[in-house]
Amino acid sequence: MALLQILLRTTAFRNPLLRTLVPTVALAYGIQSAVAVPSIAAQTERFYDLSGSLTYLSCTAASLFLPYLRAKAAGAVTGGLREYLSAPAPGQGGWFWRQMVLSAAVGVWAIRLGSFLFKRITDDNGTDSRFDNIRTSPPTFLVAFFAQATWVSLCTLPVILINSLPRTAFAVTHLTNVTPSFIPQAIAAKPYWTDVLGLAIFLFGLTFEVVADRQKSQWSKEKREKKHSEEFLTKGLWSKSRHPNYFGEITLWSGIAVAAGGLLVRNSAQVGLGLGGLGGKVLVAGMCAASPAFVAFLLLKVSGIPLSETKYDKRYGEREDYKRWKENTPMLMPKF
Repeated sequence: MALLQILLRTTAFRNPLLRTLVPTVALAYGIQSAVAVPSIAAQTERFYDLSGSLTYLSCTAASLFLPYLRAKAAGAVTGGLREYLSAPAPGQGGWFWRQMVLSAAVGVWAIRLGSFLFKRITDDNGTDSRFDNIRTSPPTFLVAFFAQATWVSLCTLPVILINSLPRTAFAVTHLTNVTPSFIPQAIAAKPYWTDVLGLAIFLFGLTFEVVADRQKSQWSKEKREKKHSEEFLTKGLWSKSRHPNYFGEITLWSGIAVAAGGLLVRNSAQVGLGLGGLGGKVLVAGMCAASPAFVAFLLLKVSGIPLSETKYDKRYGEREDYKRWKENTPMLMPKF
């Protein structure tokens, strides 16, 4: 408890965004450092992806609970978590559906992908070809863990921004002809068009990624069982894109960015974050866009598509069927 009090005091910035962002990012690097030490010592990447999912869940939960913990420490909340959630008056804490939905979206994605990747690496005897030239070099392996902490921090930016908003920022701004006494109870329950669009994009991207992963897993299982002798998958979504799982990944983070950004550029949210004017709107829009942009950069230029394409080109680059599939199938954007 004393450690929590120290954390809250040392991160008690004036700006509500910094009060949540700084400890959340510190948590990401802390978790990754804690997992890196035994992983480097054992030269194993078995828990790398699983630790990434744990970090996503932890950082999202931290950004969601920190405002409550601060309110509790300041005496603004005298009851427990249930009383905090049901507090009727803005300014006394509480969460709203956007915070809960976007946090849950990240949680669902992290649990699904983390469990999928952990099962895959377990089936592959705890090894991942991406780490063949990394696991034996402690400095390089450590950089990989820090890169994952950076990845988590940048990807969760839209959700951290939303969770940083004080409760008063969720007051409806488009109401007219209401008395001042009514405004505190006028909470923005009605979705904006950006909420609907963003969540629809997220669900589409998540579904696309899940289906692509399941098709690949089923294909691999049938190959191990000698049910086919195909060397690479060219059916299902893999006939529409050479990397449909990566397309889904970029798409779902774009959806979260749209849903968050649509609220954060509004004047009430700007005031709640201690921002304002065109500069403030550009800042939050850029921070939201950084999430899918960084995912796209990683997958297109660093660890995703380049490694996969290089590996398959070396194995099957001389085969005519592989050349035809590669020529007729888009690298990322599906062709239907």
